Order: sequence, then structure tokens, then C-alpha cells
Amino acid sequence: MTPPADQGAVKRAAISLPLDEVLADLRDQIASFRFVLDAPGVKEAGVTQQDLLNQLDDYVLPRVRRTDSPLLVVLSGSTGAGKSTLVNTLVGARVSATGVLRPTTSSPILVCHPDDADWWLDERYVLPGFGRVLGPAADAVVGDQLVIMKSDVLPKGLALLDSPDVDSVFEEHHDFAAQFLAAADVWMCVTTAARYADAQVWRLLNRARDHGATLGIVLSRVPVEGGDEVIGYFSEMLKDNGLEQAAQFTIPETRVSGGMLPAETAGDVHAWLTGITEDEDGRAAVIRSTLGSVLDTFRTRVPELAKRLEEQVALRTMLREEVEAAYATALAELDEATRNGSLLRGEVLARWQDFAGTGDLVRALHVRRGQAGHRGGRRRRTPARLRSLKIALRSGLESLVVAAAQHAAEDTVGRWQGRSAGAELLAGRVDVLGRASAQLSRRTARAVSAWQDHITELIRTEGVTKRSVAKFVSYDDEALSLVMMVGLFGFGTSDVAVEGGTSAVPQRLLKALFGAESLRSMSAKARADLRGRIGMLFDEEAIRFGQALDGAGVPDETAPVQLYQATYNLEVAR
Repeated sequence: MTPPADQGAVKRAAISLPLDEVLADLRDQIASFRFVLDAPGVKEAGVTQQDLLNQLDDYVLPRVRRTDSPLLVVLSGSTGAGKSTLVNTLVGARVSATGVLRPTTSSPILVCHPDDADWWLDERYVLPGFGRVLGPAADAVVGDQLVIMKSDVLPKGLALLDSPDVDSVFEEHHDFAAQFLAAADVWMCVTTAARYADAQVWRLLNRARDHGATLGIVLSRVPVEGGDEVIGYFSEMLKDNGLEQAAQFTIPETRVSGGMLPAETAGDVHAWLTGITEDEDGRAAVIRSTLGSVLDTFRTRVPELAKRLEEQVALRTMLREEVEAAYATALAELDEATRNGSLLRGEVLARWQDFAGTGDLVRALHVRRGQAGHRGGRRRRTPARLRSLKIALRSGLESLVVAAAQHAAEDTVGRWQGRSAGAELLAGRVDVLGRASAQLSRRTARAVSAWQDHITELIRTEGVTKRSVAKFVSYDDEALSLVMMVGLFGFGTSDVAVEGGTSAVPQRLLKALFGAESLRSMSAKARADLRGRIGMLFDEEAIRFGQALDGAGVPDETAPVQLYQATYNLEVAR
């Protein structure tokens, strides 16, 4: 078990809380997550999680809160082992159905002393998830309800529960049987001389051992001839599986009348149960022993669950990293495309040639002829070619961004589909997540427009003209902002070679006006601003995949930490 970092603080907090509150917190932590992502062992982890919840709800918490409760003995075993017959024999009456049809016991039957009936009828205590009905009741009609039967033969403080068969053909019976066993103070496994080696029997016995239950084992229908040899083999198997300390009983092959065995055949079982029940201190000792053993198993069961939970968190992190990698790759490719001139072709190149080759660019620079005047003079109407170039640049950049986001979405889906955990999350979402969001075009248009305005503002606020040309030239801010964009994107006129990712004509013009150092500063700021705006757009696109993880209920990194801490608190509180 991995304790929290500040053990002292946790220990002080745990000591200040009653055991039942610490257990309730542990129960809440175990119930707070689901195993969503497909991974090796995840189904088994889900079963362990449900077993722990059932045991906390049905046994541990009720026992901690009411230590004066009666003792619950659950009889379990495979179909036809004789559990119901043994229960009837122990109480001296046919309270549980027997017969040749399998499975016979469909409704769980609980037999108790009349003075304890009110306890077992109260749904607040042991097995709170089950309804109660006072028997006798028709078998197979009460579903997930306990049939409570009264018997004066049983001593006060003892209840026998005849659970459904662990190998029943009805799946819900398996769940009931497991839940009842998790709520038992004493497990009594009933098997036969013909079936004691069945795998199902040993799964049940090993589970009882692993859960720390007080255990009694009944080997029934032992033949007269060869019986000692069978008993010997069975005892050796118990020893080999670490079960030699369990109470062992044998019932010979005999007649069954009225659903009961001859009373003397179950005498040892009756005496053992009576012995641990009639003495109040002895009964309390059994309860404490089983409860303590169950809590001991939490030392390994809960941390193992936390490890599986950590695997879910690791898978979540891996899937998020796949998203980040896909969009980072798209951003890097887009960054390169805005440097190498590939953006400025076709319509954009034609609009630049119109603007630069027809005199509009020259007219954007106004010769002062030695007169000082306000830079740019009176604001003039933007020329049509300037507007066309601005629109073409904006449209080209928007298309490039949307295409890059589309590729990143497809890349992310491909990465997720290559992993079973991601493929399961994508079920029913590929059509939506596999393409850019419907809002991206609108958001991109706003971002690109804002970036163009930002460059114009850079020219206006930081574009200080060199002293050597300041007295001869003033310039139009918007026109030069477009010249800077063309330079940033790596193109000039079609007959000028592109060197170092910049265009000769725009760069020469801007360098002549502002100087190399000032131009480098403005260019760096402009490019960083563009990258930041596109990065924000991609982050918004990537959020959709994070929402898929969150919406599916995949636990985050806090879940295993809280589970470890709750387990550590339990150890301190004990």
C-alpha cells in the first residue's frame, strides 16, 4: 500500500474519526469511479470493485455499527449438494424446498430464532439492499427478497441462510450467492463425496480463505465403502490449499425423508453452530474474528484495485497525449506552411502582383519633398487592390488553419482507434470528432482578422521610420501591414527567388523603412501572435476529445490518490 505523503497529518485526521466514518469514506471512494477504458484485467477489477462495495454495504458497515447483531451462517455450494436438506435437518422442519429439479432454492431462505426476527426483517442492517418478507412464502416468486422463517429450534443469536447455488443456471443466482457469502459471519460450504474435487467447489473455498471468513466444510453423501479414503483425499486437498484450520464435518450416505436427514447425521454440525452461538462472548469473538479478517483482506484488495485504477489514469494520460501530439504536429506543419511561401500562391499571388505591380504599393509611400507633415496625412479610402489583397491573405490563412485542424482531428481519431481503450471511447463519435468542429470557421475568421489588425497596430506603434528616410517618406499603416504579412509568409513577386523563407521585395522595403533590428522585433512579435491565436483555436478543438474522456467518466489522477489515502486512514483507525 502506498501511503499519502504527509503521513502525520493523515494519521491525526484518521484517529479523530470513528471506524464507521472511515469505512464509509472508503466505501464512497471505491464507488466514486468506473473502469471505463478497455485494458487487460479491467473486467476482473470491476468484479473486485463490486465485491468490495457489496461487502462494505452488506456486512462490514452494518457489523461495525451494530456489534450486538445475531450471527449469520450462510450455506453455499453447488447444485444438488444438499444445502437445503441440511438446513431443514438443523431446524427440524421443512423450511427450504428440496427435490430433484435443479436449482431447487430460487428464493434465499433465512431461518432465525423468533426473538431475532425483527432484527432480520429490518432492512437497515445486514444485507440492506434486499427486501424482506416473513415466511413461509412461495419459492421462486419473491425475487431479490429474503424469506425470513422463524424456528424455536435454533438458538437465539444464530441465523442460517440457504443461498442459491453458486453454479446455478440462473445468472442472478450467482450474484446473490456471492453477495450473501460476503455478508456472512460464517461460511458453510456443502459438497458431496462425488463432487468435492469440482473446480467450482475450490473456487468457493479459496474465496472463503482469501476473504478471511470463519469457515465450516461439510462433505455429504460419503459412502460406507471407501468413505475413509474419500475423507482422507479431501483433507489433503484442504491442507494443500491452506484450509486445514476450517471446521470439517462429514455426513454419510443415508435416506432423506420429508426433505430432512436423520437428526443424528447432522449432530456435529448442530453442536458446532450451537457452541459458537450460545456463549455471547464466543459469538462476539467469531464476529470480531471474521470482521477483522475481512478488513485484513482490504490491505491487499483495495491497493490492488487502486493499481488498476492507476492503469486507467495512465491510459487517460496516454490518450490525452495522443490528442496533444496530433494537434502539436498540425501546429508545427502550419507554422512551416506560413514561412515557406506555400500559403501565398494562386489568388493571393495574383492579388499581390496587382497591388505591387500597378503602383498602389508606391502610392502607399508619400514623398514629403522636404516638407514636414503628419505621417500618412489625411486618411484616404482604401484602394480596391489593397482590399482584395487583404481579403485574399485572410481567406488563404483561414483555409490553411481549418485544413490543419481537420487533419489533426483525423490524426487523433486514427491514433485512438489504434488502441482498444480509445476505439471504445470513439464508438458513435467518429463522425463528429473525426472532423473539425462546425464553429471553427467562424472562430478562425475572427482570429485571422484580429491578427491582421494586430500587425497594423504594430506598424502604427512600433514602426519607427529610420532617420535617414523619415524626412522624405511617410507611409500608409494598413498597406505596410500587408507588405509585412507577405514578407512573413515568404513570398514577393513571382520572379523573385525565395531565400531563407522571406521575400526579397517586401523585406528590402521594410528593412529600408524601419531598419533590420526594428523589423526583426516586429516580425517576431507578429509571428508569435499568430502562433498563439492558432494555438488557442487548436486547443479549443482538442477540448472535444477531453470532453469525450470526461463524459465517459474516465477517472483522473486524483482518484487513486484518494483511494490510497482512504485505505491508509482505515489502517490507522483500526
